[in-house]
Amino acid sequence: MSEDILYDQSHIGFLEELWGEGFLSPGGPEEVARVLDGVDLTGAKVLDIGCGSGAIAVLMVRDHGAAHVTGIDVEDPVCAAARARADAAGLTERITIDKVTPGPFPYPDQSFDVVFSKDSIIHIPDKEALAQEVFRVLKPGGIFAASDWLRAHDGAPSPEMAHYIALEALDFAMASPARYRAALAAAGFGDVALVDRSPWYAEVAAAELQELSGPRRATWEARHGPDFIAHQIETWTAMVPVIQSGEHCPHHIRGRKPG
Repeated sequence: MSEDILYDQSHIGFLEELWGEGFLSPGGPEEVARVLDGVDLTGAKVLDIGCGSGAIAVLMVRDHGAAHVTGIDVEDPVCAAARARADAAGLTERITIDKVTPGPFPYPDQSFDVVFSKDSIIHIPDKEALAQEVFRVLKPGGIFAASDWLRAHDGAPSPEMAHYIALEALDFAMASPARYRAALAAAGFGDVALVDRSPWYAEVAAAELQELSGPRRATWEARHGPDFIAHQIETWTAMVPVIQSGEHCPHHIRGRKPG
């Protein structure tokens, strides 16, 4: 990948081929629906933190009835892809994609009915500041609904986990369920709930590894290069055991702003 860009066009293309067009994390529309279970987006103004290449913003407007989605991300390639996807869907009046810099959100207090994020706040080290910002921009009664990549504890990772994180070569800032729960509570959220999705992703990740390393490996290599695919196989091979052990534990995260 480019020296300063975590998700360049080649990486975006690989992830979308693996996880579905416009998706940079697993599960597709079905997993988005599970994250949003019980949340009515009809007529809602939504902030999508880490919107990636835009499929979820389109999904929330087209299939879930959101009035408007503001997607934010920190890199030009994904923002450009998200804008193009909104344009192709004919939804540019209902989807805004903003490139932002890390830090406070550039929006007034009480701007959104729902704040959503799928598997992207792993890149934000300060979970406490994030929770405070989400609380600030939510309207009273608003919902924070997210999924993210967590780890079981906040101590030093096991050698196996450290090896996996190093192979990812991304700016991972993983935190425990306990830290997320405490951060949301300290920010003022009620009805805080976390749901462990490790059993689901343990099966998915094993299937992904088989897809990349099995009979179709040559097809993946032809599209993305042998060295790139070899590295992905090495990464998935390291990831599957730490998912299965529970040290790497993806979760759904939910909280409600009182009011």
